[in-house]
Amino acid sequence: MDFSVTILGSGAALPTFSRNPTSQYIICNNRHILIDCGEGTQIQMRKFGVKFQRITHILISHLHGDHFFGLVGLLSTMHLLGRDQGIKIYGPEGLEQIIRSQLEIGGAKLDFSIEFKTLDGKSEGLLFEDKLIEIYTFPLKHRIPTNGFLIKEKEKERILLGELFKQDKLSIALIPFFKRGEDVIDELTGKVYLHKKYTLEPKKSFSYAYCSDTMYYEKIIPYIENATVLYHEATFLEKDRSRAKTTFHSTAKDAAKIAEKAKVARLLLGHLSARFENGLEHEKEAKTIFENVEVVEDGNVYEVK
Repeated sequence: MDFSVTILGSGAALPTFSRNPTSQYIICNNRHILIDCGEGTQIQMRKFGVKFQRITHILISHLHGDHFFGLVGLLSTMHLLGRDQGIKIYGPEGLEQIIRSQLEIGGAKLDFSIEFKTLDGKSEGLLFEDKLIEIYTFPLKHRIPTNGFLIKEKEKERILLGELFKQDKLSIALIPFFKRGEDVIDELTGKVYLHKKYTLEPKKSFSYAYCSDTMYYEKIIPYIENATVLYHEATFLEKDRSRAKTTFHSTAKDAAKIAEKAKVARLLLGHLSARFENGLEHEKEAKTIFENVEVVEDGNVYEVK
């Protein structure tokens, strides 16, 4: 799978036998990204076959412990396993101080560099891009500054019709132009080579939006609109609405309303309170508003397509 999400933890606040605190592992075009790192994340990574050393970017949504208490342990394990490649960590103000203090007080010296980028929980913007992907952040509405994330594939190149290209004996110098959707004019003969003759439309690009933790907040819609897959917290059910309001969390219906208004293709629900044995009622409630919905479970792998 070119674009997938592995659920390492789907619970809220308290670990349970079936749900670890929040963490997700994303592969997008061979880019390896960890979102949040709750307590016990590295155990989940071992259990579900995630390779520690492939991760190059870690995104931390906010400084509630169930989203970052596993981070210093993970970094220490990476060191013990011989990591020498640097890593980038994006998170709220204070995260760098916490992690560096833990390492210093424990006398740990890592053999790889950590580059921290501070997020304020109030601003949106591009965090990272290369030739294949983009990572954005945007503000959520929680008790403390909290960041949502969007991982997008860039527009893909057109598909070259190799046999026709060879048959017409064209120069390989034309390939980059054709793949970018550009026609080429031969300066000597004036002949025009049409990119549509030698290429097919590019494959569709996909996107993954991550929203945890947040109360119902319509201001996030422009940032996640038309996402292929939306992960949205659903800590509570409608019967717990007063509790959701006081803790700045969402119900399953809240998440479904956001998915509907944002016109996403698929909705994943997670961050369930430990009071729930399963997510059957969450899924049932959400489906009254948005049909293509599923409650995630630890260890599940979802293809973004």
